[in-house]
Parts: sequence; C-alpha cells; structure tokens
Amino acid sequence: MNDFKKLFEDMTAQGQKMAEAFNPALKDFEMPKLDKLFPTLSKDQMDMLWGTKLNPEGLDAKTRLLVVLAGQTVLGVQAEAPFKAVLRNALKAGATQQQIGETITQMSMLGGLPAMSKALGLAAEVFAEKQEDSA
Repeated sequence: MNDFKKLFEDMTAQGQKMAEAFNPALKDFEMPKLDKLFPTLSKDQMDMLWGTKLNPEGLDAKTRLLVVLAGQTVLGVQAEAPFKAVLRNALKAGATQQQIGETITQMSMLGGLPAMSKALGLAAEVFAEKQEDSA
C-alpha cells in the first residue's frame, strides 16, 4: 500500500468516526445516499447563492444552475450526489425538464456522448423521483 492510499484510508476512517460521534445513525452511512440528506434550498438561500442578491444585474438562479449542470456534464458528472442536488435546485428555481435536457444534450459537443448519457441518466432518475413524490 502506498503512502497516499494509507493516508486516504486513515482520513476516511477518521471521518466516519467523527460522523458517528455527531450522529450514531451515520455509522452505516453510504455515500450514494448523500443526496437524500440535503434538501433543496429555499428561495432566499437560492437567491443569495445563485441569484441576484449580490449582483442585481446578473444571471438569475435558474440560469446559473443550468450553467453549473452544463459544467458538471462536460466533466463527466464526477460526483452523482452534487449533480442531482444541483438538478433538484434547478427544477425548484423554475427550470423545466426540457430546459435541463437541452442543457445536458448541448454539452455532448464539449464533453462527448458518454458524459451526456451519464448526465441524462441521472436527470431521468431525479425526474422519476419528482413524479413519485407528486403521486
């Protein structure tokens, strides 16, 4: 085992112990469930982070979130939970499924078809969750 791998494993174990100390329910926590821990942002939070509170003449929250989705798609969606969180917040900010699909599809020109396919698959999962929640 190389030094980096050992360091990473030690850091991961330490993080798990710390999380368990804060909340014993996190003992068996699995990373794929991370996105379930973070709800979508409120309108005020979204305006502060992604909207026009700091820059009244700038992009609105929906547009900024679509830009972030585009960037994540081009990079090949390296982390699924943050991608899904941004997607959920984009929906909450008023983006339609069609706008999200169009944004992701357009990124095939820059990130390639595999990156686009992965992002569209994850988007479909979030859209399905949204349908189940409203049913």
